[in-house]
Amino acid sequence: MRFAKGPSNFMDKPNIVVEVVYALADKQKLLRLSVPYGTTVRQAALQSGMQAHFPGLDVHNSPLGIFGKAVSKPDERVLEEGERVEIYRPLIADPKEVRKQRAAKAAQAKADSSGE
Repeated sequence: MRFAKGPSNFMDKPNIVVEVVYALADKQKLLRLSVPYGTTVRQAALQSGMQAHFPGLDVHNSPLGIFGKAVSKPDERVLEEGERVEIYRPLIADPKEVRKQRAAKAAQAKADSSGE
């Protein structure tokens, strides 16, 4: 008798291999690990032990992504074989605010140079 294969039949694939990465300006780490089929993005990040390499890293609250794309619900998104989980650093400055400041500074420099 044959059984229909579907998402609930995970016995065929008990483990998958994924990568978890984190980087600072001066240090990067890529860890390859085998996780049970059905592991979520957040679970893989926690299981990686990345915190041991980067003291102070808060994997429980860090934004996460897969191959450069942010995952909005990392506690729900199930990983597939070969995917790379990326642990993102929190933003230290709002990009919109930085652009506004840069534009204001450029406008001021232009006004100063044309007023001479």
